Amino acid sequence: MVECSSRATWHRKGTRFRLLSGFMGPMEERIDLDSEEEIPFTSSPNGSKVHPLDFEKVRLTSHRGFANSWIHKQSRISPLRSIYIVLMTAKINVLLPFGPLAILLHYLTRNHVLVFFLSMLGITPLAERLGYATEQLAFYTGPTIGGLLNATFGNATELIISIYALKNGMIRIVQQSLLGSILSNMLLVLGCSFFTGGIVHYNKVQEFNQATASVNSGLLLMAVMGIMFPAVLHFTHTEVHAGKSELALSRFSSCIMLVAYASYIFFQLKHQSSLPNPNRDVDEEGVTEEGSEEEESAEITQWEAIGWLAVLTLSVSVLSGYLVDAIEGASDALNIPVAFISVILLPIVGNAAEHASAIMFAVKDKLDITIGVAIGSSTQISMFMIPFCVVVGWLMGKSMDLNFQLFETATLFIAVIVVTFMLQEGKSNYLKGLMLILCYLIVAASFFVHVDPSTDDD
Repeated sequence: MVECSSRATWHRKGTRFRLLSGFMGPMEERIDLDSEEEIPFTSSPNGSKVHPLDFEKVRLTSHRGFANSWIHKQSRISPLRSIYIVLMTAKINVLLPFGPLAILLHYLTRNHVLVFFLSMLGITPLAERLGYATEQLAFYTGPTIGGLLNATFGNATELIISIYALKNGMIRIVQQSLLGSILSNMLLVLGCSFFTGGIVHYNKVQEFNQATASVNSGLLLMAVMGIMFPAVLHFTHTEVHAGKSELALSRFSSCIMLVAYASYIFFQLKHQSSLPNPNRDVDEEGVTEEGSEEEESAEITQWEAIGWLAVLTLSVSVLSGYLVDAIEGASDALNIPVAFISVILLPIVGNAAEHASAIMFAVKDKLDITIGVAIGSSTQISMFMIPFCVVVGWLMGKSMDLNFQLFETATLFIAVIVVTFMLQEGKSNYLKGLMLILCYLIVAASFFVHVDPSTDDD
């Protein structure tokens, strides 16, 4: 046995781990293969032993190298591991200190510009970690409830900001921020995903499930119809009761859209899993290649995931209040229209995590998941969040309706038509992605020079 200068001995469930420190080589070189004694790397109750060479496989499948693998093994005895994984492993968490800094500056300087931008930076990692906690909880609840959880918390940041703004009577900010989230997901997120995936896989044609994309496109068109009729009724001055018919139609249409979205969720959970997926190749033994590549498992416990959902949701709620309060002040100080901030800047906060994940799946040639993230999120906002905010405003006594004004409604209609044509072939390439990105730039420029005529009325 090789002599060494120092040794650290660890005990866990009666098993002794010997770590030889002070070596320059990798982990497998630290084990003496000439030794006749097997090193009992095991946590099984029957006392089975693992060959020293098998440790390389365990090391490669650990979270982040040997150090994090050791932390992973301490999960059953230390709750600090949950804090480490949630707050330290993601690189985007370097933005977390901006949240408390924004709150501090709100009371010390009253500088709305700094508070607004720092709040946006602080909310971005919270939104990403909220999605992570939802995914972790889905490991324990199963695919059915997990799908409902993703539908509920996938756009929790936008929903919290909208409800807080609605409570303060900022109806136009609610409408424009939700509209901006739809446009951002359909044009910017999907465009960047198609463009990046097309560049990485330039020598092949990327395909996705055309049937699923068609269903989402149909729901988006239905949402456009529900949003369009109150606006048409208002601008053609054909209301039976001026001001009342428009609001009543919006509330009725919102209830219908919620029923349609609930039916869509039911269909997805009960029937969609039995439909064939062309992107998954099954070998002769019935084992998919996708599942054989890597097997994911939960990194935190069920109650830890629930606790983090509560903590992160509360944190987003608190920081959203300071963000919404600083919007009008930042608009005046920077001489930027409120419509541009609501439609372009605010959705960047809520869609940051979705944007990154959609591009990642496109690079991995998993466009079905990319479509589910981008178009599915747009469908969720248009068919669930917007009608839900109308119903919540109804309960609050706020006149939240589906009249998004003529400019915003026309923008949404044209964007949905463009995306529908892009998805009809079931194929993607970098040119389609570039076209969607350029369309989003046109939309952003349009809102930068657009003055909302109803801002003063609210």
